Amino acid sequence: MEINITFPGGKKVNADLNGMVIATDQPKLQGGDGSAPAPYALFLASLGTCAGIYVLSFCQERKIPTEGITLTQRMEYVKTPEGRSSLDRIVIDINVPADFPEKYHKAMVKVADQCAVKKTILNPPKFEINTVVR
Repeated sequence: MEINITFPGGKKVNADLNGMVIATDQPKLQGGDGSAPAPYALFLASLGTCAGIYVLSFCQERKIPTEGITLTQRMEYVKTPEGRSSLDRIVIDINVPADFPEKYHKAMVKVADQCAVKKTILNPPKFEINTVVR
């Protein structure tokens, strides 16, 4: 897989992935237009959406209606000794309607836990960054 990164102007940075453009921008307070999520926010959102696709697939396979099912992701931060905020914990709640079958509650947690993004964070890849003259 290859993702091409471009700079369309201002503080915007786009990722071109198989012909689809994923736009990012910085918040206005950081010099951007606030026209798209910041890269870090997009990274955090990828965790919830990844868990979400597993939940969605679980329900679709069992013909369980997904109306009323949502996921809520919360980030909990701690202060470092230097006084900076550091991400400490990510909590994802799977919100289901009252009539959702209780027998599937634990299974929903188990499938959401299979998120490939989370697994990648838990077993991080090696990074290599190069300057290439073209």
